[in-house]
Amino acid sequence: MNYYLLFKSLHLIFVVSWMAGLLYLPRIFVYHAEKTNEKNTSETFKVMERRLMNFIMMPAMILSWIFGILLILVNGGTIFGTLYLSLKLILVFLLTIYHFFLAVCVVKFERDKNAHSAKFFRFINEIPTILLIVIVFVIIYKPL
Repeated sequence: MNYYLLFKSLHLIFVVSWMAGLLYLPRIFVYHAEKTNEKNTSETFKVMERRLMNFIMMPAMILSWIFGILLILVNGGTIFGTLYLSLKLILVFLLTIYHFFLAVCVVKFERDKNAHSAKFFRFINEIPTILLIVIVFVIIYKPL
């Protein structure tokens, strides 16, 4: 069995799932921030946010990292120290920081302590898109 192709396939599946959550959760925050005065609607958003984070995003992020690391190991360490891998890891680390920022936002909404506006969430929703674009170019062009 070709473990490289297996790990690469699983890595891509989980990255797509993780990215979907990173793009969708801030959009839910936009609507939630606009409806904080409506108790029933706010409670519905809280359930959506918590489930998206805990059942889709967190497992997808963890599995993306696991299969990404396995891909590096299957390569026999030949890509260690390359500019390509360094850039990719830095960018994925930034996505991970963004992920945990969103997790903090989920907790703040859950406790009715959100301090950010809908406009703020619209703005930060562009972060994963920009990082994704740069990551794809780094992966395709593999600078040395």
